Amino acid sequence: MTKKTTTKIQIDTKNILAFFMHISFWFIVFLWPLLSLEDISQTQYIINRNWLSTSSLFVVFYFNYFVLVDQYFFKNRKARFYIVNLLLIIGIYFLIQYFLKLIVFNPSIDGVRLREVKSGAYTSIQLLLPMILGIGMCIGLKMNNNWTKNELILQQIKQTQLDAEIKYLKYQIQPHFLFNTLNNIYSLIDSSPNTAKTSIHSLSKMMRYLLHESAKNHVPLAKEIDFLDRYIDLMQLRTSSNLTLTKNFPMINQPIQVAPLLLISFVENAFKHGVDTVQPSFIKINLGIRKDTIHYSIINSSFPKTEYITDSGIGLKNLKKRLELTYPNRFELTQEDSNNIYTAKLILTVQ
Repeated sequence: MTKKTTTKIQIDTKNILAFFMHISFWFIVFLWPLLSLEDISQTQYIINRNWLSTSSLFVVFYFNYFVLVDQYFFKNRKARFYIVNLLLIIGIYFLIQYFLKLIVFNPSIDGVRLREVKSGAYTSIQLLLPMILGIGMCIGLKMNNNWTKNELILQQIKQTQLDAEIKYLKYQIQPHFLFNTLNNIYSLIDSSPNTAKTSIHSLSKMMRYLLHESAKNHVPLAKEIDFLDRYIDLMQLRTSSNLTLTKNFPMINQPIQVAPLLLISFVENAFKHGVDTVQPSFIKINLGIRKDTIHYSIINSSFPKTEYITDSGIGLKNLKKRLELTYPNRFELTQEDSNNIYTAKLILTVQ
């Protein structure tokens, strides 16, 4: 609703602005004869003649603007467009020639004519050229308007596709998260039922975050860190005493916002591939903030599991794709796996 209302207000504002621009232009055009007078004795004569020419241009321009260009020119009926315009210009031309013979265009004082219209005084070129140029200007203006509208529609389509892709990527994360967490809780039901109950309660809070906060484009960094903390606590319930885990999360005292579920992939990957039931394992999680930039890194022992080879890296690929869509040219993501130590780093500028 908000996006539609905003778009409508923007369109209405543009229409109002265009309306006043048209009014201002023709106001200047119709007043120009008064501003360009040199001989005040011929005021009425000059005004009548110029306003007659300007009125003909006005009629041709807006008849094309509201009818002919849309109905004929843009619908590949250009032959009709040119024929109708030719007939329109010829009709107006002869109509002007008739009006120019009237007394208002040949004023007199006490029977003495001030100026008489001669055949060469108001030439055919002076009459026809403005109308032809007016048609060309109208076509150019309408083509520009159509191009602007098409660009706006194209941008809206791209934005809709982008939003849909981001939502799809976010929803991909949730099954992985639920699978890992429920597995941990399931393993505790028999051995430690009280801990399993506490874990379910913690999971319910995390599910509330998934249902409500993850639907938003951005969430407070403090909430994202709280979600990470809860997830780490749940994952540690199932790990052996061989795991050494250290984490360093800062106190958030500034209103930093991030895309939801952006930081979970590193942690999931660390528990999935960095913890062994027999061999000593470690996970080091560090998150720091410098001005508007988040520095996030995880270093963990690496024990690639052959049964997960086809699935490994899906979360990190998802993360990279989301970063490219949400924070283009504002992030640096690096990964390194050597000597059984895996390092992942993210530098993200959020504003």
